[in-house]
Amino acid sequence: MPGILEGKKILVTGVLTPASIAFAIAETAQKEGADIVLTSFGRVMSLTEKSARRMKPTPEILEMDVNKQEQIDALADSLRQRWGRLDGFVHAIAFAPADSLGGHFLTAPWESVQNAFQTSAYSLKAMAQSLSPLMAENGGGSIVTLDFDNSTQAWPFYDWMGVCKAALESVTRYLARDLGHHHIRVNALAAGPLKTMAAKGIPGFENFENSWGKRSPLGWDSQDRGPVAKMACVLLSDWSSMTTGEIVHVDGGYHAMGAEVSTEPVD
Repeated sequence: MPGILEGKKILVTGVLTPASIAFAIAETAQKEGADIVLTSFGRVMSLTEKSARRMKPTPEILEMDVNKQEQIDALADSLRQRWGRLDGFVHAIAFAPADSLGGHFLTAPWESVQNAFQTSAYSLKAMAQSLSPLMAENGGGSIVTLDFDNSTQAWPFYDWMGVCKAALESVTRYLARDLGHHHIRVNALAAGPLKTMAAKGIPGFENFENSWGKRSPLGWDSQDRGPVAKMACVLLSDWSSMTTGEIVHVDGGYHAMGAEVSTEPVD
């Protein structure tokens, strides 16, 4: 039986190690029938190459620094030459300097905040601007970005990354508005805390991890990337053909609870 992404051409950013959420998405998308291309650049390219060799088939890796528009444009040209179209891409890119996290909200310098915002929020718009024509020319497509729900809450330690993620959610909605007439869907996937290389860079991450499963009615396993990867593939597929501008939660239900809940039956 064909997978839900059979024949789709999908670009996935953000693959560093096999623990990356992007790695799980790319691997699951392949199993669902998609042709995959990855991106990386600079010093982390070797990590992406090592991880890519664990996928079957091994995907090609194209160079792209998301903060350099000329490299995004070159990526679009490369995809046009290779595939002639693009059915979707996964934006799994975020970064904030250490002095804008971990309790440094009030003292973070503008240069660090600017870096965090450009990399973590504006980059989605930059990629969409260059890559959306490849989707529009072939009937549309799907853009999926990775979020941590921050629109209405301030999280401990997350500081300016929280602000950037809130901005990312807004960028998602505005892109959904402007690209909808091209039949391009834009959605954010708000995952619960997962143990990744990026998570290690967030001071106090273990506090999220330890409390999440207690409050989530479905529980939460910070090692299991499968549920997030599966939902990402649904959003990339035609099964979500009329879903756009959404923040889709894959967090065990944590976001909907006002307090920790017990999963034990009440007599």
